[in-house]
Amino acid sequence: MPDNTMKSTVKPANKRGAARLSAVQALYQMDIVGTGVMETVAEYENSRLGMEIDGDTYLAADVSWFRGVVAGVVEQQKKIDPIIHAALPDDWPLARIESILRAILRAGVFELANRKDVPARVVITEYVDVANAFFEGDEPKMVNGVLDRVTRQLRDGELAGHADNVKGTAADAPDHKDDNSDGDENPSN
Repeated sequence: MPDNTMKSTVKPANKRGAARLSAVQALYQMDIVGTGVMETVAEYENSRLGMEIDGDTYLAADVSWFRGVVAGVVEQQKKIDPIIHAALPDDWPLARIESILRAILRAGVFELANRKDVPARVVITEYVDVANAFFEGDEPKMVNGVLDRVTRQLRDGELAGHADNVKGTAADAPDHKDDNSDGDENPSN
C-alpha cells in the first residue's frame, strides 16, 4: 500500500509542475471523499495552493493550469479511462489501480489528449515526477510506460527519433530550477 503523503525529497517544481501535483491530489481527494469539482477547486485555491498547512508548505501553482487539469479530467473521464485501460496490461484493469495512481494517469492522459502545445516528453516526465513524490516502488515506471503507450496512440510520431521508452529523467525535461518559470519549454534535444 503506498504512502499517500508526499515524500519530503520532492525536487523544486515550476508553477505548472506544482499545479499538476496539486491537481493529482485534488483528483485523489475527490475520488476518496466524493467532493465535487467546484468545492474541491475552491478549497485548494483558497486554502492550499501556496499556503502552509500543519507545517507543510504547498508550492505556488499556476491556478489556471490546476483548474484546467482537474475540471478536464472530471469532464472527460469517460473518454480518458478507456484510453488508460487499453494501455494497461490485460490483467490490470483500471479499477484495480490504486486511487492516487489512477489520478496521476488520468491527469497525464488528459494533458496528452488536450494540451498538444506541451511536448509529450514534458508531460510524461512531469507525471513520472509526480508519481515519484508518492511512490518508491515500480509505480513511476508504470506511469512512464502507460503514458508512453498513450502518447504513441494519441500523438503518433511525436516520440519518433527518441528511445523506445521515455526515461523520465531530469535530462529529458526542462530545467525545473526556476520556481517562477511556467515550465513546459520545448526541450532542445
